[in-house]
Amino acid sequence: MQVLDRTLPIAPRAYLNPPLLPRLRERFEQKFMEHWKTQWGGKPILHGRNPGSNSIRLDGNDYLGISGNPDIVRAQIANLQHSNESVIQSGVFLLDAHPCRTLEASLAAWVGKEDGFVCQSGYSANVGLLQAIADDQTPVYLDSLAHTSLWEGVHAARAPAYAFRHNDPAHLARMIARHGPGIVVVDSVYSTTGALCPLVEMVEVVEQHGCTILVDESHSLGTHGPQGAGLCAELGLTDRVHFITASLAKAFAGRAGFFTIPAELRYYVLHNSYPNIFSSCLLPHEIAGLAATLEVVRRSDAERVRLHANTRRLRASLSSMGYPIHQGSQQIIALEAGTEPATAVLRDHLEERQVFGAIFCAPATSRNRAMVRLTLNAGLTGSEMDRIEQTAREIAPILKPWDWPIARRARAGAGAGQAGA
Repeated sequence: MQVLDRTLPIAPRAYLNPPLLPRLRERFEQKFMEHWKTQWGGKPILHGRNPGSNSIRLDGNDYLGISGNPDIVRAQIANLQHSNESVIQSGVFLLDAHPCRTLEASLAAWVGKEDGFVCQSGYSANVGLLQAIADDQTPVYLDSLAHTSLWEGVHAARAPAYAFRHNDPAHLARMIARHGPGIVVVDSVYSTTGALCPLVEMVEVVEQHGCTILVDESHSLGTHGPQGAGLCAELGLTDRVHFITASLAKAFAGRAGFFTIPAELRYYVLHNSYPNIFSSCLLPHEIAGLAATLEVVRRSDAERVRLHANTRRLRASLSSMGYPIHQGSQQIIALEAGTEPATAVLRDHLEERQVFGAIFCAPATSRNRAMVRLTLNAGLTGSEMDRIEQTAREIAPILKPWDWPIARRARAGAGAGQAGA
């Protein structure tokens, strides 16, 4: 009998598949494969080099640098070693004595709200909440840069969706006057550009027109506000905002989502939010880890100070070099090269110098507004910040960011404004 040598690589097997639906085949070949070949050069645009031990990683969302924190790890290990009574089931079945309910109450109290739900992800939190609070008779007004999960939540609710111009409260007011009171949806910090929402003005429009507002704090929870309680808390708006949602995969460096609700709506939402009904709850060690993470985040004032200092430093430095990053102000920095091929070239120049960001392109951005997103964190050292700045300085004469489409648009807008004045 022949013995198979397991040390040799096994060639991939060619599987036979039944024919695809013609419409799917057409979409795959004419829309995707054509784009794959002409724009991406026959390889996935999101995947560049493999980072090494000397690389500077600006492609994650652990803003406070808490991954691997000993308190969090110990809580997870202790739960894995000693918890054997939990039943994995749909979140809709969890009783008030379940540890997840304790976590939900703790998160809600932290941000200043009555109650809330922990979900599998920020995506499911946004979809599940909007599905429960909107319907086909409820207009929903979304900032044009609102996260895709928020748009999908409106779609799940079968509600009419109306986009208003990014960070433009006056345009929002005109839209509401035209279509009637409804739900206003904004991000506190926008995930592609790092732009800060003018939240005070948005809330004033909401109150003037009898609307409800949902604020996605995914990129400000943990990084802004007292003890990291978010932008709503920082601005004193918590009592004037109806719903707060967040991904716990950013500053919490976990795998979950959260949204707040008034206590009276708990069982209504529980029985109308499909992600809670048709998805399993988090695993016990994940809940234990998130509970420990909340305490770590609350006491991370020094890390928040370092994060914002790093943000101010790099933004000022990049601006002085001619990089058009005026569209944002927070720890997310968008290097918007424009086309996908131009963005891949930018990515490659950064990675050759061991600086790793993340490419964002359609559908995460508008067509021809692709970018490399640099996400800063509190753990960046002075020497690493020096290296990032030196890299940006080296590649600027090669890529000429002052000639990127976003830079030209900014100059044109400034010129039109001066002419109007």
